[in-house]
Amino acid sequence: MTDLPRAPETRTTEAHKTEAHKTEAHKTEAHTTEAHNTEAPHTTAPRTPALLRTAEDLHKLRYEGLRAVVMTMGALHEGHATLIRRARELAGPRGQVLVTVFVNPLQFGANEDLDRYPRTLDADLEIAGQAGADAVFAPYTDEVYPGGEPQVRITAGPMGGRLEGATRPGHFDGMLTVVAKLLHLTAPDIALYGQKDAQQLALIKRMVRDLNFPVEIVGVPTVREADGLALSSRNRYLSDAERRTALALSAALFAGRDRLTAQAALHARAQAAPSTRERAQALGALGEARAAADAHAVAQAHTGGPAAVRAAARGVLDDAAKVQPPLVLDYLALVDPSDFTEIADGFTGEAILAVAAKVGTTRLIDNIPLTFGAAV
Repeated sequence: MTDLPRAPETRTTEAHKTEAHKTEAHKTEAHTTEAHNTEAPHTTAPRTPALLRTAEDLHKLRYEGLRAVVMTMGALHEGHATLIRRARELAGPRGQVLVTVFVNPLQFGANEDLDRYPRTLDADLEIAGQAGADAVFAPYTDEVYPGGEPQVRITAGPMGGRLEGATRPGHFDGMLTVVAKLLHLTAPDIALYGQKDAQQLALIKRMVRDLNFPVEIVGVPTVREADGLALSSRNRYLSDAERRTALALSAALFAGRDRLTAQAALHARAQAAPSTRERAQALGALGEARAAADAHAVAQAHTGGPAAVRAAARGVLDDAAKVQPPLVLDYLALVDPSDFTEIADGFTGEAILAVAAKVGTTRLIDNIPLTFGAAV
């Protein structure tokens, strides 16, 4: 992507945004999707990022051009590095890439892993620098919440009570509160978040739109291991056996995706048959194997329909629940990304197939985007 148009300037984060910047920052959703889904080449020169601990240090940090921010809770891995490299590409050589590292206590509920969440600041600085970050803002808790837990918070609304929000009450309120604070403190032109946390990304986009934050939010595709497991800071908690079981999350998502692709191909081939008899024969030839695997779902679902996608994914998860150590499913959902409500049969358009489960004591989430009604 080419740099967003902006006249070169030197400034501090305390400077007000210009009206032209506001217009530029509020890109349409279509532009954001089209412009930011291209993989960035890994040509970033390593840097030695400045470590900032206070808001005062942050406000003194000068820069030219665009500022791109990547917010993290630390324990950085290749997924975070991908976000930072993408930020470097968008900010350009004259811009600034700022990484925040803050383990936010507001988004951890009772009996969650706040105390054992990994703190690896030295390693984080190394990874951030290798990926092209100019500075790392790693504030202490009392710097972010100087008066203790804030009395005024952002509320995530109805979307924040679904899926992750239902399992982790208050999680998204805490997440949005700290994101809002960090957006104010860092004053970025662009903020990047991983699509692995799809519900979080959707809520941040909604908050920015509803509350008129002058920033462009960019989603970056999920980074996976070679075997399909989505990268996560919590993967380090898994034993070898647990990790093998955990592969069922991505396998289930891929099974749902493959079912959708196969049904779309079946539909296209059947539509191309020149007569009713030939069309019936084409349907039989193409659908026999998959129908045998899940005859009920295929019979009940529309061609390429959500029910068949859910059934294919659930079959993988059901099998994983029978192994040792077992996968304990929290939810499998096929949702509209605009509000995270379940989609119905006959739905066309963009959707997200999402899963959450525990393996041992480690809770993992994953998702993939799907398109219903797309031509094959």
